Amino acid sequence: MTQHTHSPRPKRLLNGVLLLDKDRGLSSNSALQRSRFLYRAAKAGHTGILDPLATGLLPVCFGEATKFSQYLLNADKAYLATLHIGAATTTGDAEGDIIARATEVVSLAQLEAAIAAFTGTITQTPPMYSALKYQGKPLYEYARAGITIERNTREVTIYQIELVKFDLPEIVLKVTCSKGTYIRTLAEDIAKYMGTLAHLTGLRRMATAGFHLDDAYTLAALTQMDSEKRDQLLLSCDVLVQHLPQLTLDDNDILRLQHGQHVHVSENYGTMSPLRIYTQTNRFIGLACYQPEASCLRALRLMNTATDRVNECV
Repeated sequence: MTQHTHSPRPKRLLNGVLLLDKDRGLSSNSALQRSRFLYRAAKAGHTGILDPLATGLLPVCFGEATKFSQYLLNADKAYLATLHIGAATTTGDAEGDIIARATEVVSLAQLEAAIAAFTGTITQTPPMYSALKYQGKPLYEYARAGITIERNTREVTIYQIELVKFDLPEIVLKVTCSKGTYIRTLAEDIAKYMGTLAHLTGLRRMATAGFHLDDAYTLAALTQMDSEKRDQLLLSCDVLVQHLPQLTLDDNDILRLQHGQHVHVSENYGTMSPLRIYTQTNRFIGLACYQPEASCLRALRLMNTATDRVNECV
């Protein structure tokens, strides 16, 4: 009998950013791995976790783009949140078991008052069912074992809460917020303010760091494309750091940075650090820090490749 062995598909040295529309029920890591498989990317990472219940915008980084993914973790975000009024769950969302019910009827006026109360800088206590670590383990592992860990409150900013739908027991809100905001906790706190209970039945990330869901693609859509079409969807690595100031250097200075040497500059860039560094032909090189005491730049995070995107097989 002849045995057929299948050699693994060659991986590609691919650099770029994919705007993925994550499916419900899929972990962020699973979505990342499926995207990586489709692109045959040698290296991949995402820019912040979405719960399995949540859908929507998940920027995925390939290759050299992973070096700059951390700059999206601090970005503001926008969500479409669907609340079920009148019941609380163990997890704060539809994945948990119902632990309490409330029969109080809330009015539109009460909701509008709650929205006003929770707009601005607020404090939140992170939920037990979260990926925050305590002694090296995520909190949800303790929660599943029935152990409650004391959590510190944190300040977050809710820039805007827009009422999209009021049809009890369902309420839909569009929330624009700072990093670290737990929408499940916000839903529970808004309900408590109105004298009732709530949990999330849906959560969709609409925007983050200037990226919008309208420009994202589902795994199903990506699967239907050929590889050339998929590659055309990739954004260049520097889209992750567009909020940082830009500086163009000549080839000699760029070479000095790439060899770990400092580059002296006449202009004082003050606190504008890090800086995006480009060649005179507008090719992205990476990030550099300005050191005011020495009036010089030093490399912070540089691209390894000479091009913005390569498709070599390895």
